[in-house]
Amino acid sequence: MFNRDSRPPRIDTLIGKAAHVHGDVDFQGGLHLDGRIAGAVRAEDAEASLSVSESGSIEGPVQVAHVLLKGTVRGDIHARERIVLGATARVEGNVYYGVIEMTLGAQIVGKLVRLGPEGQLEAPQEAPG
Repeated sequence: MFNRDSRPPRIDTLIGKAAHVHGDVDFQGGLHLDGRIAGAVRAEDAEASLSVSESGSIEGPVQVAHVLLKGTVRGDIHARERIVLGATARVEGNVYYGVIEMTLGAQIVGKLVRLGPEGQLEAPQEAPG
């Protein structure tokens, strides 16, 4: 997913399709979600990654450096490094990103906001004149 070579993404934690988590989830490494989370999803590690399959959904904010989304998120996403939105991705919230990749069919109901190199909001550029 985010490796520079052809190795598959690292998955340390798996939340299965039949699982429903009510509450915040803090993790390290890689988290793959096939089920549902009602709460915030956070990882402080700059190498952490979150992958959400077509059946996965999150109702709450997401703060993870690397995100691969094919499912649904109802809440803001802060992907400091990179976010990849698959064709089945649905976001109801703002997306803050370092680098974004979107496949035709992905839907965002909210703003796209590019983050600067430090993960901070970029200052708006003034028009010349």
